[in-house]
Amino acid sequence: MENKKISTLFFILIQLSAFTVFLGRAWQHLYWDAPFRAFLWDEALLSGIVDQWFSMDWETYITSMEVDDNISLSIKCFGILYLLCAFISLFIKYLPRFFHHFLLLGALGLVTLALLYCKERFFSAGQFFEYALQFGSPLFLWWSIAQKQLFPTEKFVLILKIAIALTFTCHGLYALGYYPIPVQFTEMTMNILEIGEDEAKTFLTIAGILDFLVALGIFLPWKWARLFLGYAVFWGFGTTIARIWANFNWEWLDYVLLQWLHESVMRMPHFLIPLAVLVIGDLYLKQIQKIG
Repeated sequence: MENKKISTLFFILIQLSAFTVFLGRAWQHLYWDAPFRAFLWDEALLSGIVDQWFSMDWETYITSMEVDDNISLSIKCFGILYLLCAFISLFIKYLPRFFHHFLLLGALGLVTLALLYCKERFFSAGQFFEYALQFGSPLFLWWSIAQKQLFPTEKFVLILKIAIALTFTCHGLYALGYYPIPVQFTEMTMNILEIGEDEAKTFLTIAGILDFLVALGIFLPWKWARLFLGYAVFWGFGTTIARIWANFNWEWLDYVLLQWLHESVMRMPHFLIPLAVLVIGDLYLKQIQKIG
């Protein structure tokens, strides 16, 4: 019975990871915006295609209201897809197998979105792999439901750890200044901790170093790995709620939630996936040794 409870909790955490990332991205695409224009308005890449396929010059293309409306419509369509995938994630155990494949389509959309953000940041590889836990979550859920195993395999847990390591490493690259530190990082740190800019940058440097330690430490023997996973849960949760915390204001609560709630919701896999690996613990390791 205890084994079943542990495996059920593990699955629920994977399930919630997929649900939250899809729900947050759906809200972003349906209400706000997505960086589709970073690609679709790239003259160097698309001017020849626009000229040949649409028989219009580049200036006409980028100033056309019809083209812009179609781009906005495509963003909304992805939002609807993500909303559908969110509900599929939540009720996947009760849906026919046909619906499971929508998770793959949603994951492909999230990978494409990560590539668009990567292009927007001058093709920084760190920008793409920072989203590993986000676009990986629906894939993890799809794999979990497809295998129908009491316990996930050791290889599956290794893949989860790799995704955690990628996300934390890339986050650390920005915190340490390998890539330009996002202004938002510094502002959030200053607002939450009520410190100056220099102190905020020092804090981010320390956080970046710890990100790298987590990326390495989770692969150590379990008695050490569990400590690093515990920190990953703590820090992943902290960075998830930071968007709301840093901008919180009771007088403008409706605006704060409208602007920032989805930013936190879509980042919940950053602590849910480490928690999923952590909760299985020593008992899980004993079980995979028996069935592996």
